[in-house]
Amino acid sequence: MSDPGREGIPCLWMRGGTSKGAYFLASDLPSDMKARDALLLGIMGSPDPRQIDGIGGADPLTSKVAVLSPSSRPDADVDYLFLQVFVDQPLVSDAQACGNILAGVGPAAIERGLVPASGDITAVRIHMLNTGEVAVAQVRTPGGRVSYEGDAAIDGVPGTHAPIPLMFQNIAGSMCGALLPTGNPVDVIDGVECTLIDNGMPCVVMRASDLGRTGQESREALDCDTDLKTRIEAIRLKAGPMMNLGDVAEKSVPKMTLVSPPRNGGTVSTRSFIPHRCHATIGVFAAVSVATACTLPGSPAASVAALPDDGRFAIEHPTGAAEVLIERDGDGAVISAGTLRTARKLFEGRVFPR
Repeated sequence: MSDPGREGIPCLWMRGGTSKGAYFLASDLPSDMKARDALLLGIMGSPDPRQIDGIGGADPLTSKVAVLSPSSRPDADVDYLFLQVFVDQPLVSDAQACGNILAGVGPAAIERGLVPASGDITAVRIHMLNTGEVAVAQVRTPGGRVSYEGDAAIDGVPGTHAPIPLMFQNIAGSMCGALLPTGNPVDVIDGVECTLIDNGMPCVVMRASDLGRTGQESREALDCDTDLKTRIEAIRLKAGPMMNLGDVAEKSVPKMTLVSPPRNGGTVSTRSFIPHRCHATIGVFAAVSVATACTLPGSPAASVAALPDDGRFAIEHPTGAAEVLIERDGDGAVISAGTLRTARKLFEGRVFPR
């Protein structure tokens, strides 16, 4: 590989769902993990709260990376590795998946020639390396080219764009080994009832009222609530080993989610921490895990949720709601889940690391 500082690295900068990130081919990055991570920190401008010397947006939602490569398994078309580049710490984590950045993987794989367009809609089977699961994205490709124009709207993103349905199967226990790693719908940590759950994203789901909050506070108010964040972090550190995640002090999982009754006709209201800052929305896989928690009798989420009759779970968040599609068997157990996202290519070119 030639000197990336001199020639730059081919890069797609895309919005995926309610996040933004840099999409790279694995062949354009160092194969050595430490060298790769150092390069990505320089590209994003980390560690620096403003990321002023890189392309990161000074927020975890805009400091993300997708690494794409030809599929390593026969039931998928492309391999996708998600990397969270921390903003103010010299850390790059592959400890979780990202369903928002996933929304851009299908289009990016077609744009970069990893997957050929096929008809007006191209199904892209995506092997998520972080979890080992496969997701299927339906990408609009009229005339053999990706189209980002359409009438689909998602909360947290202005305007409308082409819909990208994403369907997941067999994501229970993606990182923890089981949907409920402790075997319980409710565990009590530091006197707070919690559901420790992993249906695509390890989450700790708690009633906001049990922490003395309404669950309707603004993102800014919660980010400034030092006492609350300290208490949530203490619970998170104890939940990590219980969820088979080990010491999570320097990991971005589990996500911590406060739930309260819905205010706008949805299923449940959420305030999600990722893990130390309040999310402006909620991650796709976190929304799937929370929706699944709502179906567990006796759980904190079930106690405040208004369950839908049609399997369309609207997970409310600070800037709207994320729609999760849940399919359950005759016993009420979740057997598959999906969501509708959008994505848009923002620029394509070369990025120059420091």
